[in-house]
Amino acid sequence: MKLTVNNVNVQLYMEDCIAGMPARLEPGQVDVLVTSPPYNIGTTYNSYDDKISREDYLNWIGRWAQVCSDALSDSGSLFLNIGSKPSDPWVPFDVAKRLQRYFTLQNVFHWVKSIYIESDSYGQETAISVGHYKPINSKRFVNDTHEYIFHFSKDGNVELDRLAIGVPYKDKSNIERWAGAKQGLRCRGNTWYIPYRTIHSSQDQRPHPASFPPQLAEMCIRLHGMKKAGLVLDPFMGIGNTALACVQLGVNFAGFEIDREYYQEACRQLSGQATLFDGLVDWSQNGEDTSNNQ
Repeated sequence: MKLTVNNVNVQLYMEDCIAGMPARLEPGQVDVLVTSPPYNIGTTYNSYDDKISREDYLNWIGRWAQVCSDALSDSGSLFLNIGSKPSDPWVPFDVAKRLQRYFTLQNVFHWVKSIYIESDSYGQETAISVGHYKPINSKRFVNDTHEYIFHFSKDGNVELDRLAIGVPYKDKSNIERWAGAKQGLRCRGNTWYIPYRTIHSSQDQRPHPASFPPQLAEMCIRLHGMKKAGLVLDPFMGIGNTALACVQLGVNFAGFEIDREYYQEACRQLSGQATLFDGLVDWSQNGEDTSNNQ
């Protein structure tokens, strides 16, 4: 499916990305790649077995990484979102190590889904707990409230627009003291709090079991630099949240998805039948769940 949404060219392909990328894309055509492949932790997908052996999984990751390396420009960025489960925490590191054959790991970000903040010395008198996560019932492990975003590039020297996702200085005197602070912003750093939206009704259905919010893709694209983001690619498009971010930003997009149901949901969202950002809900679980004993 090819369409234009808000003057953004969107190309959605229902096919395997390893075969599709060389056929659909020119070498070096992609400027930013934002994606989240299956984690191989037993997630229930419609059309993919998420329980293959670790060796087979990493070999598959390697094939995918090689094709991505060919598609990505020499000055491009690959932002790879990947998590794990408490009983198998090595998955992100094994995957990052396999990608080392084709890329340089330039930055590591922590996507924080939920956090508790004590009162501090800046006048915040009340502690707050924000965000949502899937709780576990375990005597060995704690709740996992974050995932990784690995930023890869080909040589580790891609310049970033750090203040494009900057945050205001809490101490405003820094704006006067530092020449680089004239915009009133500082580098956000490598810890990103990006919450899911909450499920408000038991009738809400999850169209995809493991999608990241569009805001995550938006931050990655902005950080790489909007002036350099000619084409964004998501090889594991799912329901199209990276594409939604691209439409919001005015950046061209290409995506691949093997599952017909997820692909059709992406087409539906990109065809304007869902509201960008505000209409999305949190498909994560919110509340006690004692079924996942680890």
